[in-house]
Amino acid sequence: MENQFFVDSKRLSKEALEKKHRLETDPAARSDPMSYFPEMEVISSDVREKVLSAMKAYDPSRYTVKDVRRALEKERCGIEEFQALLSPAAGPLLEEMAQRAREETGKHFGNNVYLFTPLYLANYCENYCIYCGFNCYNDIKRLKLSPEEAEREMKVIADSGMEEILLLTGESRSMSDISYIGEACKTARKYFRMVGLEIYPVNTDEYRYLHECGADYVTVFQETYDLEKYEKMHLLGHKRVFPYRFDAQERALMAGMRGVAFSALLGLADFRKDALASALHVYFLQRKYPHAEFSLSCPRLRPIINNDKISPLDVHERQLLQILCAYRIFLPYVGITVSSRESANFRNGAVKIAATKISAGVSTGVGDHEKKYKGESSGKEGDEQFEISDGRSLENMYRDIEEEGLQPVLNDYLYV
Repeated sequence: MENQFFVDSKRLSKEALEKKHRLETDPAARSDPMSYFPEMEVISSDVREKVLSAMKAYDPSRYTVKDVRRALEKERCGIEEFQALLSPAAGPLLEEMAQRAREETGKHFGNNVYLFTPLYLANYCENYCIYCGFNCYNDIKRLKLSPEEAEREMKVIADSGMEEILLLTGESRSMSDISYIGEACKTARKYFRMVGLEIYPVNTDEYRYLHECGADYVTVFQETYDLEKYEKMHLLGHKRVFPYRFDAQERALMAGMRGVAFSALLGLADFRKDALASALHVYFLQRKYPHAEFSLSCPRLRPIINNDKISPLDVHERQLLQILCAYRIFLPYVGITVSSRESANFRNGAVKIAATKISAGVSTGVGDHEKKYKGESSGKEGDEQFEISDGRSLENMYRDIEEEGLQPVLNDYLYV
């Protein structure tokens, strides 16, 4: 990649500063977001066309309270009913939606709440996404864990009782290549029953290799499905290629991954349309790959330095709860994760209604679990991607879930 620097404007060369300014101000200076890099695999799939066509045609304002009531009365919720449940007209009926969502959750998941924690292996990134704390122009403390450091972090997490881990890297293939991630998966398999990945999108053969190394599922945030907004938010790097990112979960499933997870970052664009597109992305792939496990999350954009450049669209807690309930009613078998971006009170409520998975003992920095869990610091921690709101430990989260009358679950999958 041409942008092998990971510093801010205070230390960039004059040439790099000029390029950064051109990217921000001149659309002609940016590459076509629909054009693949030569090394990117192109697959034959009609899912993207279906999702984007439905999102483009969606008009949330055309639905009435009567439409929402009709949707809630249906035994099975179809796409048209789901669109009504996402509309502003559903706001006054949120209590009824929550009751229906809770029934569906209980029917398909019982009172189980699944627990996991993320581990950031590196925070280097070659993309310029103006809303992200890791983007290549930001002046942050960059770090990539050595294999020994990664294993030490994993052991600390495993000793807390956690049995599922999500491994993350910044989106830099040069700093966190497939071999490095594969070795991390092999190490994680020694300590955890379930290993997830949230890395840069890769080709099918690479997903197959990572699955063979021990990865169970892949999470990819599309961020926004609004192509015009996507182009303005992602100015440089492989992440700018919209269709390659969109097809990442399908490539992972083609490679044999057991599960895939989806999300938009609510607040970058029209949250109702992004919620619709996220769910339809799952809906259509679920029909192509019925054997696979699917999950959704719905993080809201957290305050960042570049707020003035992205004009974030506020998504309030009631609106977020409406999305959670609509997801559950439309996709009753799909797991729903609530991010640590949300408050403890909101997450406590969400798991009683629609959410089935929640993170605990969270850190979005690199190499600081030992500090977080033991109070010991190596002095080499890397900066965080964003600030979390709910920092409860696994022990506290477990206790709080039990006090809500729910069953915390650390693992429900056995290898034979």
